[in-house]
Amino acid sequence: MGKTWLITGAGRGFGKEFTQAALSRGDRVAATARNVKALSDLVDEYGDAILPLALDVTDREAVFAAVAAARETFGGLDVVVNNAGYGMFGAIEEVSPEQLRQQLEVNVFGPFHVTQAVLPILREQGSGHIIQISSIGGVAAFPLLGSYHASKWALEGFSESLAQEVARFGIKVTLVEPAAYGTDWGGSSAVWPEGLPQYQPIRDARAAASRPSNDPVHVGAAILALVDMDQPPLRVFFGTGPIEAAEKLYQSRLQTWRDGQVLAALAEGR
Repeated sequence: MGKTWLITGAGRGFGKEFTQAALSRGDRVAATARNVKALSDLVDEYGDAILPLALDVTDREAVFAAVAAARETFGGLDVVVNNAGYGMFGAIEEVSPEQLRQQLEVNVFGPFHVTQAVLPILREQGSGHIIQISSIGGVAAFPLLGSYHASKWALEGFSESLAQEVARFGIKVTLVEPAAYGTDWGGSSAVWPEGLPQYQPIRDARAAASRPSNDPVHVGAAILALVDMDQPPLRVFFGTGPIEAAEKLYQSRLQTWRDGQVLAALAEGR
């Protein structure tokens, strides 16, 4: 028996690659997208193996209805991929409160709604794998991405707690932290707050330092290998570049904490 998946944001980017990979090996997928027409090619090719569902993940009632429809159609869920999300590119001073709230609504509350909707099903089954699509931006922070980082760091925190809470039910949790890929993350789906001239040098430096992105066509094989593992990791990078950055980052953080031990002791009255 193949696996049954629920994948959000399946209309493009990583979500569509994951959906294609699962279907191509005979799995079944409840695929959600804001515009289900983006899934019509997969419906034509795979028929009843895919259940296309129109969904805005910020609509909690709609999320629960979509999960119920997936269960009714396929009988259960083995893999849940919280992939829906978008990037926002702006300095903290440039971002409006409404823009930040919407970033959190989609990138944090969306996975939160889906996770809460699927947990009773997975607990009842005594099995399941929740995959949260985070980012290298959930580990490290860069200028002009503060709002996006806020959303992904929140996702990382609640997912690490979640993993500890649900392990006793046979449920696994993995945070996938991709490097830069050639998806629409920085394209039409992204939000660009109105810029202030004071931050233009940072934008110019970012543009000058941009590097070629990885091809997302390869992530399908990686997600299949991940869900087939008996003991999947809590965290995994997609792309080989982030490990070097992460090693330097954590070395720097540890050194910063060591350098501040005088203040740490002072805070204890020593």
